[in-house]
Amino acid sequence: MKFFLSASVLFAGIVATTARKTCGNLPKNIHLFNDTYLPDPFRFLNGQRVKNLKNWQCREAEVSALFQRYELGTKPPRPSHLSASYASNNLTITAGENGNYINWTVSITYPNTTSTTPYPAVIALDALSIPVPDGAAVIIFNNDEIGQQNNQSSRGVGLFYDLYGHDASASSMMAWAWAISRIIDALEMTPAAHINPHKLAVTGCSRDGKGAMVAGAFDDRIALTIAQESGSGGDACWRISDAELRDGLVTQTASEIVTENVWFSVEFDRFANDTDLLPFDHHQLAGLIAPRGLYATDNTDFVWLGLASPYGCMEAGRLIYESLGVKDHLGFSQDGNHSHCTFPPDQEGELAAFFDKFLFDDESADTDVLRKGGNYTFNLRDWVNWSVPRLY
Repeated sequence: MKFFLSASVLFAGIVATTARKTCGNLPKNIHLFNDTYLPDPFRFLNGQRVKNLKNWQCREAEVSALFQRYELGTKPPRPSHLSASYASNNLTITAGENGNYINWTVSITYPNTTSTTPYPAVIALDALSIPVPDGAAVIIFNNDEIGQQNNQSSRGVGLFYDLYGHDASASSMMAWAWAISRIIDALEMTPAAHINPHKLAVTGCSRDGKGAMVAGAFDDRIALTIAQESGSGGDACWRISDAELRDGLVTQTASEIVTENVWFSVEFDRFANDTDLLPFDHHQLAGLIAPRGLYATDNTDFVWLGLASPYGCMEAGRLIYESLGVKDHLGFSQDGNHSHCTFPPDQEGELAAFFDKFLFDDESADTDVLRKGGNYTFNLRDWVNWSVPRLY
């Protein structure tokens, strides 16, 4: 385990400049074809198989670039100007590019504890909807300020677009991911905030749960991603959601979600009615978080989130974690009998274990969770026709 975690530092960096230089860029023209299975995370576009950790670094970079090209838009790097200030439990970030500047503030609530600083922290999109351990701080991030998400008219509206242009390819979710990365930069620059930038979790529910997964996938400094009831576009796979709709379950699919809001890029519209053409699916979004922690929950009382789709998607995602020797770093838990975005008592122990392992360094915490709820069947082999290499 110690060797693997050390190797993950060397071979992570899904969107790092070094990875792009080492692995090259996507070809301008990519042959897209219908694949009714969940795409093979261990096969490059050129057909070659992933054989070792160095290969995996390049495959991660390739998948990251594919998500940016076809679904989420481009995440810009750290801007040429970035500064931060801290006062009265508020962290203010200023970002600038080509003489254009924006700034925003996040609030920090500190734990009522005598534990040693700096504190681990949970970054919550919009609002906090999960229980947080006593020793962790909470950072509330107003993601709507960065990238608006009211409806289709929100395209290109928000501080991110004031900085990068209202026709920037980044979807609102990628704009939020960019801003969360800048919050982490600011925490690294501002020790007076007393937050440990190496012990951060990101969380959100529903649309913000989708955003939390995107943020975790595109910044490997986030130790733990907690996606609560994120459904389609989050922990659910597009292909499986389409199959559920064909089987009569009124679940949200790509064809509906692109008409609702601007969470995805304009380019994604072309796949909305044929997700089999996508050269990836969301088991691979989970894979971009590996080997770091990911805990996803879903609620069977709200069928538009999907039933088999989130469960099956995360079961497939666990195969990527398994290839890296850390299958228990991805947990999925599904239940019902509670309101949307209300965290149920029966999942509190699971969540606490993930906090213990990834924010408080308790390697003994049991995070081996794959819990199915609801009355449905799912056979992973109906969706996975690829083998899992041992990469650790």
